[in-house]
Amino acid sequence: MTRPLPVWRSLLYVPVNVERFVDRAHTRGADCIQLDLEDSVPASEKANARQLTAAAAARVRRGGADVVVRINRPLSLAVRDIEQVIGPDVDALAITKVEGATHVRLLDELASEVESRAGLPVGQTRFIVMIETPQSWFSMREIAQASPRVVAMNIGGEDFALTCGMAPSDEALFMPKQQMIIAARAAGVMPLGYIGTVADFSDWDRFRQMVQRSRTLGFDGASCIHPGQVAIVNEAYTPSDDEITYAHRVIAADQQARSEGRASFQIDGRMIDIPVVTRAKRLLARAQAIAARRRAFSSIQ
Repeated sequence: MTRPLPVWRSLLYVPVNVERFVDRAHTRGADCIQLDLEDSVPASEKANARQLTAAAAARVRRGGADVVVRINRPLSLAVRDIEQVIGPDVDALAITKVEGATHVRLLDELASEVESRAGLPVGQTRFIVMIETPQSWFSMREIAQASPRVVAMNIGGEDFALTCGMAPSDEALFMPKQQMIIAARAAGVMPLGYIGTVADFSDWDRFRQMVQRSRTLGFDGASCIHPGQVAIVNEAYTPSDDEITYAHRVIAADQQARSEGRASFQIDGRMIDIPVVTRAKRLLARAQAIAARRRAFSSIQ
């Protein structure tokens, strides 16, 4: 499956009912602001938070960020959230505790009805699907393919570990998250997240190392729960100058080799063939997409 995917290196969580966080969210440099209606909002504040979302979405996107709203489970709350928050300033919904492909399709149907009533293009609101139970883990590929709205998938580590009866440690979550990356790639959607935990921001050097490792394992971006994480995540998920230079060398050498009737060649003592060339092209395409996003940010600011 191929579909246009957004550039979301960093997705900063902001509880929609906390004014001081909403007010400064657009200054944090995140590619995407995730207005949260779920875990960071107490039950007594859910209805109020829902009412605040449309205005908050318009405010937090002032710096050029896209806006995602993380909605609730159970279904009764999810329906109220979707009916209230879909609008011109909301780019996507993060669907929590996805049960299966049917769950995604039902919410897709509801989103279409809400968009139609609001005079919005049907299909405008994209989905991030969140895998948080063992049942949904076994259906990840079907979930990712359930709707064209789905552009990304992640594993909610704390909830997933809880429902699996495991500790939310790097060791316990390594295999499930690596399988999620493969399922997301098979479905043509972005795998988001970390191989470790987002909750620990007591050591920035350790956090940076964990994010860099996550990128090498195949993640495209990740959520941030602290503004200090945003710059580190953006840097880690942006191709470096050295990587871009090397990718250009690979592509230039490939063109030369093909003109001589060869499909493989060597650079700096390393054999280069089709997968390496394809990886170089993808890296340059991502670098160009990130650069375009930066230009859009600059024009707004």
